[in-house]
Amino acid sequence: MSHGQDPERFCNEVSERFRLLFRSCNISYTDYIRTTELRPRCAVEHFWTVLQSKGLIYKGIYEGWYSTQDESFLTLSKVGDAIDSSGKEIKISLESGHKVEWMEEDNYMFRLSQFQPQLLEWFEGNPRSVQPERFHRIVLQWLQEDLPDLSVSRQRKRLWWGIPVPEDPDQTVYVWLDALDNYLTVVGYPDTHSQWWSSACHVVGKDILKFHAIYWPAFLLAADLPLPQTIYVHSHWTVGGKKMSKSLGNVVDPLDRAQRFTTDGMRYFLLRQGVPDTDCDYDDDKVVKLLNAELTDSLGGLLNRCTATSLNPTQMYPYFCTDFFPSRHAESLEGRATVEDYHMLDCVRALPALVELHYESMYVYKALEAISRCVRQTNGFVQRHAPWKLDRANSRDQKWLNTILHVSLECLRIYGTLLQPIVPEISGKLLSRLGVKQDKMSWAEVNYIFR
Repeated sequence: MSHGQDPERFCNEVSERFRLLFRSCNISYTDYIRTTELRPRCAVEHFWTVLQSKGLIYKGIYEGWYSTQDESFLTLSKVGDAIDSSGKEIKISLESGHKVEWMEEDNYMFRLSQFQPQLLEWFEGNPRSVQPERFHRIVLQWLQEDLPDLSVSRQRKRLWWGIPVPEDPDQTVYVWLDALDNYLTVVGYPDTHSQWWSSACHVVGKDILKFHAIYWPAFLLAADLPLPQTIYVHSHWTVGGKKMSKSLGNVVDPLDRAQRFTTDGMRYFLLRQGVPDTDCDYDDDKVVKLLNAELTDSLGGLLNRCTATSLNPTQMYPYFCTDFFPSRHAESLEGRATVEDYHMLDCVRALPALVELHYESMYVYKALEAISRCVRQTNGFVQRHAPWKLDRANSRDQKWLNTILHVSLECLRIYGTLLQPIVPEISGKLLSRLGVKQDKMSWAEVNYIFR
């Protein structure tokens, strides 16, 4: 190992860091699986046997350019020239930038080329199979090119860390056939997977798109299993416009930043600024500015205003008065609501459905953008009517003050409910401060209701 450690010990340490990250950052999961467990090994062996029994895996001699870091063979069109740190000319993968070497060895091959027409037909007929659209176009482009059979094993003397090929202990199952099978393992393959597998979706980084959108669907077709509903692809975070790298010293430690900006703060920033289509640049100053603007000043400021004892001495939800805020503008002679106020309410009423759409489509930044826009509108509503200037001794002013606070607090309740998947701690505190009971914090309660 390049780290000078036993592979199992090294992987255990990496795995534990991920577990710590998930615990620290309020990331929950229904299953946490590693390929070193017994259950994935059983699934991989069964899957391999199925493909081999159909004549889709055969023994052959593979030769070509190979990237050890990517664990992948490359065609000539994917290889380029470069100069290493010592000034020596080398060959590299044009996709990853990693060094490649010419290699010849006996391997097991999967008849990937046999499935190229079927893959192309499926992706062309399912334009939402890969999202965002940009990555769907990339997959279609790959399928227009030559798609040679795929080497699905490595000689065990060179790669002993992995699952041995069934009935051939001299070969190790290719890491991407091994790892991808784990999607099936967690839903009970080969015994009880049918209940869940037909609804499978994947969320992957753009650098492993080919494995998920070409190899994996081909394996599934070969095994007569349904293809994923959608493959959601995300781009990368860069620093100073460059990919994070230990050699460059620009790696951002999420645990360190979560301690500095709070877990909710980091979750909000990454999901608010992360755009799936393109790489996004990370900067500490950007984090501070965004959190101050949207969470502290806009959302927090609105909450503090509406729950301040100077405006809301009883700390209760005041009554809503339809005389001052009728269902339609200019419906009442006493109405004080403006056209802008009705526009704000229309936006808030439409917000839950819009946020749900963006959450389900994995465009989380668009959902947060929509919420932030409504928060600004609600702040504008309060600022426009300046309830602190109203005369509480005047019964009509008091009713209008109560109505302003009621509308604002209801808006805050909706924002807090919609933000729970993003900033669970902040949302919980906000909703608790509004007096919302635990059983009323669900999505079903998010409809805008005057009460």
